[in-house]
Amino acid sequence: MRKIMKIAGRELKTLFCSPVAWVILALFFFQAALSFTNLLDIIVQQQFSRPLWYSVAGGVFSRSTGMILPMQGYLYLYVPLVTMGLVSREYGSGTIKLLYSSPVTTFQIVAGKFLSMMIYGTLLVSIFLLMLLFLAWRVPHLDAGIAWSGIAATYLLVITYAAIGLFVSCLTSYQIVAAIGTLAVLAFLDQAGSLGQHVDFLRDVAYWLSLRGRSEEMVNGLVRGEDVCYFLLVILLFFSLAILQINSRKDRAASPLVAAGRHVAVIVIVLLAGYISALPRLGLFLDTTATGSNTLARESREIVERLTGGLTITTYVNLLDENFREGMPENRNVDKRRFARYTRFKPDIEMKYVYYYADPVTPGKQPPAGDARERAWQKATSLELAPRRFLPLGAIDPGIDLAAEGYRFVRVIQRASGEKSVLRLFADSRKHPTEYEISTALKRLVVPPPRVLFLAGGGERDINKQGDEDYYLFANSRSFRHSLVNSGFDVKSVSRGQPVDAGADILVVAAPRAPLLPADLAEIDRFLAGGGNMLVLVDPDTRANVEPLVHRLGVYPRPAPLLQPPGAFDEHLVTCYPTPGAARVSSTFRELDRQRYCVTLPGALALDHDTLHGYRVTPFLRALPAPPGDEEAKEAPVTMLALSRPLPGDREQRVAIIGNADCIGNAELQMQRPGLRASNFSLVTGTFRWLTRDEFPMTTTRPAPPDTLLRLSRDDMPRVKLLFLGVIPSLVLLAGGFNLFRRKRR
Repeated sequence: MRKIMKIAGRELKTLFCSPVAWVILALFFFQAALSFTNLLDIIVQQQFSRPLWYSVAGGVFSRSTGMILPMQGYLYLYVPLVTMGLVSREYGSGTIKLLYSSPVTTFQIVAGKFLSMMIYGTLLVSIFLLMLLFLAWRVPHLDAGIAWSGIAATYLLVITYAAIGLFVSCLTSYQIVAAIGTLAVLAFLDQAGSLGQHVDFLRDVAYWLSLRGRSEEMVNGLVRGEDVCYFLLVILLFFSLAILQINSRKDRAASPLVAAGRHVAVIVIVLLAGYISALPRLGLFLDTTATGSNTLARESREIVERLTGGLTITTYVNLLDENFREGMPENRNVDKRRFARYTRFKPDIEMKYVYYYADPVTPGKQPPAGDARERAWQKATSLELAPRRFLPLGAIDPGIDLAAEGYRFVRVIQRASGEKSVLRLFADSRKHPTEYEISTALKRLVVPPPRVLFLAGGGERDINKQGDEDYYLFANSRSFRHSLVNSGFDVKSVSRGQPVDAGADILVVAAPRAPLLPADLAEIDRFLAGGGNMLVLVDPDTRANVEPLVHRLGVYPRPAPLLQPPGAFDEHLVTCYPTPGAARVSSTFRELDRQRYCVTLPGALALDHDTLHGYRVTPFLRALPAPPGDEEAKEAPVTMLALSRPLPGDREQRVAIIGNADCIGNAELQMQRPGLRASNFSLVTGTFRWLTRDEFPMTTTRPAPPDTLLRLSRDDMPRVKLLFLGVIPSLVLLAGGFNLFRRKRR
């Protein structure tokens, strides 16, 4: 060990005799400081207007907006400049012969030089440690775990690059060639994941070998055993190759074929070890975040624990669908990572893929004319895909109803006992399902889904039409992730004059344009008497048609719609905020209140009530022009009421009444108004979760982050910038200049 330390010390001494090491250190510190102070500026400005809703440590160090991922990109250029002379300098100057003749082994030579790079890498990431200490001073209850994992990921990346640079430096006596060669190897490892995509084993090996995105999970606070093993195995691989390369140059008598065989054997052993370490059953995970944001939420874990027996996720990929590439072989490993949180707790999940062709069905559009088989053949040929891979519809399992999904990209989740559930893609920027949608689909396998009936036939809002006032988007849309069908519900309409199914869980009466007849009211009374829950939406123009229903519940809509004070928006656009009562009984409304989001009601009626009809009444929304204070909230008109009463058998009946029907219409759910923080789809989520007694939609919410306060003001920022942008980089440059000046004098 003493010899290794001496070699490392000699290498560091040589390294810091060059201005390159000092300039890289100062430049890296300055770039990190620039990102750090810019992020602090943003946080200070945000918390000046309202309380922070995210972790300060997470905002600074992790996520795509944090500083560590961009800083890791600079290492790609800096590390090869430092490692290029590790061994090539010895070859070029002839000092390698002195090392050969000295009483040191090749292992000690390589280990000493690599140790020097580990020490230099520690100096590089020390700037992040200084920033972490600064935040620990200025942020109460700092979530330091997520910062530590990001710093560790950066350090692993540095020494991995150093191991690669060390090996390449053993191949040539020219330092510039060594630097370019290191960049070439890093580029190859970055693109390795695209190789061998059509062969399962080769695809898995190539994906494991790929360096791209390896540190991203750790930067976001999830330390995976697979990623740590990857870095350690790659370091071991290039460390071993460096030893073999020096030995092969040292022993000229050895056969080139034997030397090449040794290299290949080491590569094969490391790749095989990496393939084994990536198996789901061997996965080890550590979530370093204070809120557990990288682990399944409590309710999701409970669902997975109930899924005993086998579970298969079959992805149906239609070549003629615009999203067909999401299920192609080159994306299968990405698919695995999307479900990694679930395979962590249930490693026996099996993923299958079925490729077929059919004309997708889009509401309101005519299918293309001509033969689908011919179009599929032409598309496959133009994309250089094997046309025979894609099956006709007749060759697919008839137990799968792809027509109901419009022959679009869809996954069918099936238990060994036969229960099935559907998981879809969505028409938004994220496209793929999150934990919320995946857990909802899994929950339908173990919990009977609630049935929602929409009263129809009297001019009510239609769940199958896409007009501005209709309810297709929130009730029946397959492509809107917040719709009821994607939140675990079974949805259908029931026409007036038909009996309301007693097995239904919720009845929705949405602003009928025709009066409710005595027979309709009797059918609704029968449904309520059977213990069903109900949602009633009252519209100013059709208020009289539902008054016979809501009056018998003790609710009385006022005749005139509410008006907002003059401002940037129409006076009929009423902004409503959750009440403390809503926040107490619903996590969704509680989150709305915490983040100061409102619900917009374009034309709302205030609702008065009494308690003479046996219901306990709780106001859920009040009309306010701004987030409420305690006093003004008590006086604001109520626009949503929650009614509940006990039923025999320890049950409770729940009825929600909203003084507006357009708030969850197609137009309003898609509306975005600058300067107005509205979340109307949360009204759907919160209301139906309350109506189903917290069964559906399920929740994946987690505790609020502990570090949401940065004790800095705008006046403090100039001093912070002076420290990190001026003092620290200047000290590094001064130290480098002093060292070089002293050596020059000697």
